[in-house]
Amino acid sequence: MTDRDATALGFDPGRVALLAHEGFPGRAKTALGVLRYADYEVVAVLDREIAGGGHGWQTSHTVGDFVDDDRVQDAPIVGRADEAPSFDTLVIGVAPIGGGFDASWRGDVERALEAGADVVAGLHYRLNDDDEFVDLAEEHGGRLFDIREPPADLDVSEGRAREVDATVVGTVGTDCSTGKLTTTCELVRAARERGIDATMVPTGQTGILVAGWGIAIDRVIADFAAGATERLVRAAATDHDLVVVEGQGSLGHPAYSGVTTSILHGAMPGALVLCHAAGREAVHGYESFPIPSVDQVATRYEALADPVAPAGVVAGALDTHELDAGAAGEATADYGDALDVPTADPVRDGADTLVDAVADATDLDP
Repeated sequence: MTDRDATALGFDPGRVALLAHEGFPGRAKTALGVLRYADYEVVAVLDREIAGGGHGWQTSHTVGDFVDDDRVQDAPIVGRADEAPSFDTLVIGVAPIGGGFDASWRGDVERALEAGADVVAGLHYRLNDDDEFVDLAEEHGGRLFDIREPPADLDVSEGRAREVDATVVGTVGTDCSTGKLTTTCELVRAARERGIDATMVPTGQTGILVAGWGIAIDRVIADFAAGATERLVRAAATDHDLVVVEGQGSLGHPAYSGVTTSILHGAMPGALVLCHAAGREAVHGYESFPIPSVDQVATRYEALADPVAPAGVVAGALDTHELDAGAAGEATADYGDALDVPTADPVRDGADTLVDAVADATDLDP
């Protein structure tokens, strides 16, 4: 069994419903990531606020009413699991700070299990430690999957990720929720369209759901976090030419900087793509902590990488979804000027500019 096999999800999702209560689309980034990138058949999104008219709608609602992106699957939005079309798997698509389980979700999880469906969660709260859920799953033939649970045989990093026969790129951010997963997926997609054998290394719950394998590094014991990342990179590089490592958190985040550092040092990327959300000036959820200028952030990433495996910020990815087209273009140009590297919004503009920048900075053949 390979390392990739050992970290595979191990289930066939079939028809999927996504639980995104009172968070869709902005706070339900796991649900949005699945809708945009996972090879699943999504039959419904659960958001009781939208379904109940909380957004002022008086008719039925679909994902397309709230997300204008042809990458995203359209599906009806309903209030409860038993109002959704028949599904095989309920995926909890909200990832709150701290990874806790909201008690208001319990009814939908119970309804899904009573219908014989599997339930998948990427939380720090383990479904398999909940006796009521375990009993319902056993009674009705469903299964519980805690995809944030790491393998049991992890160890410290050996410092060997840079030995792989592949170009390794890391996506890093000025903050959480700046588009690191999106940029990773779009980079891989754009590279594949050019005939480059590219893959992603999933390091968080959404990436794992999209790719079907991986390790949630923020769940790993601190001593083993870099080693877990190294394992993923070495597994991905055995049969791919370009490996894009999904980043987590940010160096300046007061809560999550540890996992950011572990991924950076464990992956030993040869190049970095810095992700930022247009207009964001403070750490999301920690507004008393300002985000430094983006050029300062880039310098800090490069300085931290340097003692282990030097890597430069070779491109910038900017999330401009809250801006109109004209303002987005100006913001992207300003971002490029500040970083002095090629930049793009990978959703709005595509990721070809980012692939070119990576190729120019590494030995990748574009």
